[in-house]
Amino acid sequence: MNKVVDSLQSAVSEIGDGATIMIGGFGGSGAPIELIHALIDHGPKDLTVINNNAGNGHVGLAALIEQGMVAKIICSFPRSADPVVFTDLYLAGKIELELVPQGTLAERIRAGGAGIPAFYTPTSVGTELADGKPIAQFDGRSYVQERWLKADFAIIKADLGDAEGNLTYRMAARNFNPLMAMAAQTTVAQVSLVVPVGDIDPEHVVTSGIFVDRIVEVANPVQEETLNRQGAKYSAARS
Repeated sequence: MNKVVDSLQSAVSEIGDGATIMIGGFGGSGAPIELIHALIDHGPKDLTVINNNAGNGHVGLAALIEQGMVAKIICSFPRSADPVVFTDLYLAGKIELELVPQGTLAERIRAGGAGIPAFYTPTSVGTELADGKPIAQFDGRSYVQERWLKADFAIIKADLGDAEGNLTYRMAARNFNPLMAMAAQTTVAQVSLVVPVGDIDPEHVVTSGIFVDRIVEVANPVQEETLNRQGAKYSAARS
């Protein structure tokens, strides 16, 4: 099955109002900026977004939030280098935040992909983040129960991909992307280069094509940090 689509717009066309979306990246590393901007143009509302942070500047995830398209964000670091967009909307009561410790966030996503409904961790025991969650004792220590995270869609960034959806990643850009690909019902990946099937050594495949539904090639993808240094501000192209 050839999973390659010819445009960013086609790649995100099925994402509708109220969807839960995992967006890959650790800050700008591995963030699918082009797919996010295409999603802004597509225009779904009331999204729940799962990401490591809440965006920086006025591009990428921050731009998605700034357009009023995100009702709730689940993340570890809502305040990063330049979180003005999220901060202003949160203080105004216009966006909901679920704060999750970073290791717990990664494990909740991994559990979603592995079919594990819940697990126990000592992280957050005795804090407000554990309020209302089951607590259990194991070997004399308290652990809080955390539930899996799954999503309707994941939009991720990879390096190489083939028509069957097999992916590799570039260094630190790997981060949350492989976990999210496994935890979503539909995974859309932007790749720097689409190569023929068989060109990726099976030993080098990180995300198997079984977890990927659509691929779009984006040669020379932009970096969030570069755009922010330039003072870029994304403007939606919707009419």
